[in-house]
Amino acid sequence: MRELIVGSRESKLAMIQTNFIIEALKKEGINNPIKIKKIATKGDKILNVALDKVGGTGIFIKDLETLLRDEKIDFAVHSMKDLDSQMHPDFTIAAIPEREDPRDALISKDHIKLADLKKGAVIGTSSARRGAQIKAIRPDLKTMWIRGPIDSRIEQLNKGNFDAIILAVAGLNRMNLSDEVITEYLEIDRFVPSVAQGALAIQCRKSDLDMINILKVINDPLTEQATLAERYTLSLLDEDDQAPIGVYASVKDEKITIYASIASLEGTDLITYSASGEDYKEVAKKVANELISRGALDIIKNSKQGL
Repeated sequence: MRELIVGSRESKLAMIQTNFIIEALKKEGINNPIKIKKIATKGDKILNVALDKVGGTGIFIKDLETLLRDEKIDFAVHSMKDLDSQMHPDFTIAAIPEREDPRDALISKDHIKLADLKKGAVIGTSSARRGAQIKAIRPDLKTMWIRGPIDSRIEQLNKGNFDAIILAVAGLNRMNLSDEVITEYLEIDRFVPSVAQGALAIQCRKSDLDMINILKVINDPLTEQATLAERYTLSLLDEDDQAPIGVYASVKDEKITIYASIASLEGTDLITYSASGEDYKEVAKKVANELISRGALDIIKNSKQGL
């Protein structure tokens, strides 16, 4: 029986996610022995610079893709939101398991909610999207970039470096921290999350048909359809995936609804739109065209110049 090697970032959250995938495969009857190869990616090593300045979330992916290409690993577990909008043709996403909670959460000292934070309060976030969405609602607040693993960010908050921070609920849930630390869930209709937030992508070589057949047993069709819709919507607006764009899709009764938002870095311009239909590409085109007709491309261009 073929021994499998899975590549993973070495952070605590990444290891939790990778072990979750291994257990999910076992539950579906995959009995191959699986070893984990841990790696510190470029994104894990460079912590003193904002993500947007060092290449965006894709910097968490490239080193693992190199190991895949060189056949040092058989598959890799990624947070799907870290994937570039255009993946190299050598690779494929063999499975997208059921999605975790896609929302963002506010974590603040003394559990003060967003509306009640003092004027000039400092919010820690590594995301241009989150910063822009916060400023659109509370222009009096300040944002500062924060990097590092989840537990490190919470520690920085507790030390008084920030009045509050914003993190993805999915990661907090996976680390069993949500009940302990979350002050407020930021609902999707006001804070549209990053594309594919809360979803995991299991990547392998496109030529490795045996691996694809093994991994596909943990694929969740509804999550796959929703995240494909989100990634397609983003590709119609900004293939570089650097502007403050949020996209979220939900599937119910064979109908898909796509929510999207685009904001200027300062939060002074914010455009949101949602649409529903049966064909995700047609719905995505409707959403993108509406946003573009309302000035989205200018906001995207100006935002990317300001990064």
